[in-house]
Amino acid sequence: MAHARLSDLEDVTPYRVDVDGVPVCLVKLGDDVRAVHDTCSHQQWSLSEGGLVFGNGVECSLHGSTFDLDTGKPSSLPAMTPIPTFSVSVEGDDIHVDVSTATNDAPFPEH
Repeated sequence: MAHARLSDLEDVTPYRVDVDGVPVCLVKLGDDVRAVHDTCSHQQWSLSEGGLVFGNGVECSLHGSTFDLDTGKPSSLPAMTPIPTFSVSVEGDDIHVDVSTATNDAPFPEH
């Protein structure tokens, strides 16, 4: 488990952090923070690099696949495989992300 700082995140803007060697995309949605694997399952592109947030989804800037931030499931093509989602806790300014196990049992994409 590792952490990032809440003050580093802007609302609805993907933010990348590496947690124990795993690239993680953090998204602040109001008072909540979501964490998903930062690698698109379609062509191994960083979701935080130019990605956009729409509602509860993050869109990959390479080909436009969008992934639900709670389930990791793709909601648009060309991606067909879900990405891992991770448990997040916030204590003051500290964001703790546990990457030891995906909360949705999705396979870890290569990165």
